[in-house]
Order: sequence, then C-alpha cells, then structure tokens
Amino acid sequence: MFNIFGFYKFTNITKLKKHKQDLQLFMVKNEVRGFLIIAKEGINGTISGKKNAIILVEKKILKQFNLKTFDSKNKSSSKFQPFHKAKVKIKKEVVPFGLNLNKQSKKKSIYIEPNKWNELIEKKTTLLIDTRKPFEYKVGTFRGSSNPNVNNFRDFPKYLNKVKKSQPVAMFCTGGIRCEKASVYLKNNGFKNVYQLKGGILGYLEKIKKEKSLWKGECYVFDNRISLKHKLKQGTHLMCGGCRTPVSLLDTKSKKYEVGVSCLNCHDKLTRDQKERFRMRQKQISLAKQQGKSHIFKKEFS
Repeated sequence: MFNIFGFYKFTNITKLKKHKQDLQLFMVKNEVRGFLIIAKEGINGTISGKKNAIILVEKKILKQFNLKTFDSKNKSSSKFQPFHKAKVKIKKEVVPFGLNLNKQSKKKSIYIEPNKWNELIEKKTTLLIDTRKPFEYKVGTFRGSSNPNVNNFRDFPKYLNKVKKSQPVAMFCTGGIRCEKASVYLKNNGFKNVYQLKGGILGYLEKIKKEKSLWKGECYVFDNRISLKHKLKQGTHLMCGGCRTPVSLLDTKSKKYEVGVSCLNCHDKLTRDQKERFRMRQKQISLAKQQGKSHIFKKEFS
C-alpha cells in the first residue's frame, strides 16, 4: 500500500535552485515519487511512497522552509504507486494566475469548512463556481455549480469579470490552491462576499458522508489513480491513451473508444498514423503485462 500526501503552502522562498536539488535527492533516496513545485511565493505538491518515507519527506519540507504546518493538506492511499518518478520544478508561480500571493493578501480569504459548505451552496443567492478545467468538471462537480470553461487558469479572470460584485460567490477546486488566488483576485477587485471550500474537494469527500453529500460524480486527480470517490477511494475512470483525458465506464462503450488508442474526445482528431503508433504501444504494454514485466506506460508500476 502506498500513501499519497497532497499539500501547499504560500510563504516567501529564496534559493530555489538549492531547495530543488536538496528535495530531489531526498525524495529519490527515500523512494518517494510525485511532484513538487516551488516558487518565490511558496510550495505545492503531491507525493507518494511508503508510510515512513512520506513522514520523512513531510518533516524535511517543513524543516527546510521553516514551516510549522501547511495551508492545506490531504492524505489518501493506493494499492499501486501512482507516479512514475520524482519531479521537483521551479516555477514563477505555484499556480499560474499572474498574481503572486503574500501573507497580507491571504488574510482576505474566507474559508468554509466542509461541514458548513452544503448550507452555503444551497442558498439560491450563492453563485457556485468550479474553478477547475472543463475536463475535470465533466468527471464530477457539486450540484448547481458553473464552470468558466477555460483551459488555462490565467484566463480565469476574464470569466470573473462577468460576475456581479454584490453576489455571494462560493468557489472550489481539487485541493484548494487554485481558489486561493481566485479568491484574492475577486477581493482585490471589489467583490464583498467571497468564500472558498477549505481543503478543496478532496477535503470534502474525505469528511462528508456520501448520503449527506452534494457532490455528484468523481474527482479527477493528477496521477494514475485518475479519479477519487468519497473517503478518497479510487474511482472508476480510466485514462485515454490518445489524448490523456479521463474516460468514464459509459464512455468505454462507445465505438470510438479503443484501449490505449482513442476515446470520444479524440477519435476523430487523430490521424491514422497516430492511431497505429498508439496500437503498437498498447500491444507492448499488454505483452509486458502477460510476461509479468514492467512498462513505462503501464498503470500499475513498482
């Protein structure tokens, strides 16, 4: 069993290259995979490994950046290692938005605990916004939510400009980090009643019982588990081998779906050569699986 730990923290960081090298070596040494993004404004990441190894890396990060805790964190598990390797990247922002956060700007944020979220979003006056990308929204979302339908988070402000400043706005995303910036942007632009789901969707699915939940579908995650359900159990979605977008069990019944090759989203867009190349790749994956060997594109890998 592998433990998955997701977290983020907005804090001032210097000497980015040194931090990158130290963390990369430490993760590899402890056989921890996943990704870390570090920027001058903070750190964001999701890592996976054995329980003791994850504890060590968590302590290392807290100590290295002189932190007492993270702004948000979530823990789940997987029967297989959901990441191919360890990656530490330096970026201008931990989430691309064209807005750098600091302690003062974050104080403007109003967080709503998962157990209070239903009460807020059931009010007819509340505008409920899913800040994630369209393909994530399609996998699952809260009842009554709207999606900006933008593929680049930097384009999100264009959507926000259309929202009435007097209307209560409740926002949510996977772990909460995208809402941190969207929330501050709204506050800086005159919006009075802006709220965000503390801990994001993952925090809600972990703490709220299914029978009391207003969530429908599953939550897409950026690793090889693809999607999660309530109690953060692995979902039913697969990954299309052609366009790398999530595929539901219903989608697999389409004639345009071919394992490792195409789905409804990309079948008509792929060339004949691309499909043949993907079929060859899938054949290699299937052969490796039959022989009990590992393959770089195999879902379950050690």
